[in-house]
Amino acid sequence: MTLELTVGPLLYWWPRAATVSFYADVAESPASTVVLGEVVCSRRNEFRTEDWLDLARDLARAGKRVVLATQALVMSESELRTLRRLAEQDEFAVEAGDASAVRLLARHHAVHPARQPFWLGPHVNIYSRAALAEYAALGAGRWIAPVELALDAVQCVNPPEARVGGPAGELTTEVFGFGRLPLAFSARCFTARHHRLAKDVCEFRCRDDADGLLLSSAEGQPFLALNGIQTQSAALHCLLGQAHLLRECGVSSVRLSPCSEDFGAVLRLFDAVYNRGVPAADARAELAALRLPGVPVDGFAHGRAGMTLREEMLR
Repeated sequence: MTLELTVGPLLYWWPRAATVSFYADVAESPASTVVLGEVVCSRRNEFRTEDWLDLARDLARAGKRVVLATQALVMSESELRTLRRLAEQDEFAVEAGDASAVRLLARHHAVHPARQPFWLGPHVNIYSRAALAEYAALGAGRWIAPVELALDAVQCVNPPEARVGGPAGELTTEVFGFGRLPLAFSARCFTARHHRLAKDVCEFRCRDDADGLLLSSAEGQPFLALNGIQTQSAALHCLLGQAHLLRECGVSSVRLSPCSEDFGAVLRLFDAVYNRGVPAADARAELAALRLPGVPVDGFAHGRAGMTLREEMLR
């Protein structure tokens, strides 16, 4: 079974030219799906909603399936207006970032049941098959498992021999497979606080950190990354060698989160291992040579501390 590759939403604030160039490369990549939109902070406004829609149309013409993502933490009326705009359009499927988005999308699906199923983002907490079935009945078509959920738990929620039914039909499963893990959100902007600035006069300092602002422990070890109101892992969650286990757990798609350098090579390596028979050991050696912002880990996927790496990954 082919494992689809999904390019997750861009979690950082890159200059407009860099963003456009990045997605031009993605259009030529092995990824089948691209998730677009600002999911972290609405003050990052180089791309407005119409800009994201224009980019979505360009990628769709290039043969990609495009999904529009909503914010994971909605805190203002202007953010609600953007959420409503995304929920009302029916050109592209929408990935719900939180419960408010689920409610709006479910309401629209109830009125227009023929529209595309919506997606459940990784921050919509789903930890049981009963919960997943409820969301499927509301019109969800795919769920992205919470990043801390172990793969055997994913299998319990969505066993490969079962179909989670509902008006949308089969609900497919996607897991976070590469990138700094998005761990938490806060109303406070940690990047602004680091620079001793208030959130509303942040001077947009997160533009200086293409992969987030690294935070080290007292012992000098990379620990977390600050990304505006979002906290991420410093290490890169990486399931490059887990294709067989992913298929066993009923996963149909793996999400790769953008980083500022060599992301195209990351996409090619995952496609080579997952779908073209390249040995994982060979691909890991190539991955280690890339200019990536952190070291690989996979602890959460195996029910361990997220900062750990399984022994076989080290060989």
